[in-house]
Amino acid sequence: MVESPDLPTRNISLTAAQDDFVAEIVKSGEYQNASEAIRDALRALKQRRKEDALKLKVLRAQLEIGAAEIERGEFTDVEAADLEGYLKRLTARPRRR
Repeated sequence: MVESPDLPTRNISLTAAQDDFVAEIVKSGEYQNASEAIRDALRALKQRRKEDALKLKVLRAQLEIGAAEIERGEFTDVEAADLEGYLKRLTARPRRR
């Protein structure tokens, strides 16, 4: 990828380890230069944040479902002493015959 003069520039500070990593991946030929590597890292960060937001949305929806089930009395009361066993039973795979 050729640097475009239209791209804004920004000075950033990296730790020595981060700088070494960027230098290593540029030297290996994975990226043509540090800017390309940092742009790819930012794309990955943006994607991770998008995925995290989606996971949070799903979790909130599941919490709403669970709260509604509790309000309707659709729940199992588990004693603290049996919690571990209860969770194991929930996650146990059915046996094949």
